[in-house]
Amino acid sequence: MSLLRTAVPADVPAILGMIHDLAVYEKEPDAVKNTASMLHGGLFADNPQVFAHVVDSPVAGEPIVGFALWFLNYSTWEGTHGIHLEDLYVRPEARGGGHGKAMLRELARIAVERGYARVEWSVLDWNEPSINFYKSLGAAPMDGWHVYRLDGSALDAFGSAAVATAGTGAQQ
Repeated sequence: MSLLRTAVPADVPAILGMIHDLAVYEKEPDAVKNTASMLHGGLFADNPQVFAHVVDSPVAGEPIVGFALWFLNYSTWEGTHGIHLEDLYVRPEARGGGHGKAMLRELARIAVERGYARVEWSVLDWNEPSINFYKSLGAAPMDGWHVYRLDGSALDAFGSAAVATAGTGAQQ
């Protein structure tokens, strides 16, 4: 039985620690730029755009054992929102206890309750344990789709060019 709840500000350090743990697992140990202040601002601003659920440890006083961090997306075809799960992480020692399933079920419940069309996420192609877990829930990969990302120097260069031409009336 998972002790699932909505994250509160006191959870930020533990969530950030697990974000770092997830980065190590995903072979990107130095990629996390997020800070406790940034995460707190994202989750608990006046009008938050990102949300989190956590699973408490069954042992009182122990840190949380998992988190799901998500935000809304929008389907132009469906005409409604969906949930994009950015991160789902359960500490290795707590895996197999139903915590990941409970967090995904909560997101599915929110989607159904609010009339959203989908819950979706990305998974690394080498992460067989997660792929098998997701398939066991009935999730299916999006064949024919590839994720693209514009970031770092490419984002800076492309965005800077747009800023430079924005005042000239040039079309982008």
